[in-house]
Amino acid sequence: MIRSVSAFLLMALAFAACSPNNVTEDKSLEKYFKDNKVTGSFGMFDNGQGHFTLSNISQFTDSMYLPASTFKIINSLIGLETGAVQDSASIIPFDSTRSYRAECKGDMNMYNAFRISCPNWYQELADEIGKPAMQKWLDTLGYGQRKERFVIGNNLDTFWLDNSVKVTGDEQLGLVKKLYFDQLPFSKRSQRIVRNMMLWENNSNYQLAYKTGWGTDENQHQIGWIIGWIEENKHPYFFSLQVKSPDAKIDMPAVRLNILKGILAEYGFMDGKK
Repeated sequence: MIRSVSAFLLMALAFAACSPNNVTEDKSLEKYFKDNKVTGSFGMFDNGQGHFTLSNISQFTDSMYLPASTFKIINSLIGLETGAVQDSASIIPFDSTRSYRAECKGDMNMYNAFRISCPNWYQELADEIGKPAMQKWLDTLGYGQRKERFVIGNNLDTFWLDNSVKVTGDEQLGLVKKLYFDQLPFSKRSQRIVRNMMLWENNSNYQLAYKTGWGTDENQHQIGWIIGWIEENKHPYFFSLQVKSPDAKIDMPAVRLNILKGILAEYGFMDGKK
């Protein structure tokens, strides 16, 4: 029963609900990946026209990768909904026994942990949420359950980082689209708080909101994500960018943002004319 319900909800989240009639494959976007010496896929949904533009249809819909820090969107929503945190100002005490980056040291509130993308803070949040509640919400969302139901093992605080759960680009796009429209099964308040944490650029021409992710797959290849939306003249466009490289020295944070900004500029965004 749980599996069938999850599968149904997943279809509501996933890109698979679209038909070939509303999809354009733009192979010219591959140049952004080649120029940065990476592979990957990009997808955008024009909400006003109900149309998808993808750089590589099969990779966007079928290739699955660890979500890495993009899972902070879900982790934050579940934390808010369960009361593990009250709002973006909620502080979780620092645990020095966990691995952490220098900028993630010390007591920190959720807003800063989300923006800096601190794994250790969100690992603590997962522990506060607890395994039963986390599993319940993952099942409700159908998160990472395209092929089969994902069950959390003894890795409650790492499953989104250790390749246990994987998602596709289209699932990621479906997630941020539903978040924007308050269509996820969380309170509007929780969704609004997370949207506010995702907003990075806000000016007279556009609003750009996103969450990044960065990890390694089983072959130690770097995996990068940026998922979110750009809004101009109250017209939202949703995107999901996935990047992959076997080069451990590549500057993934710079590369993924260069690709995103390049594609957005090519499509005429950021001038307030869309």
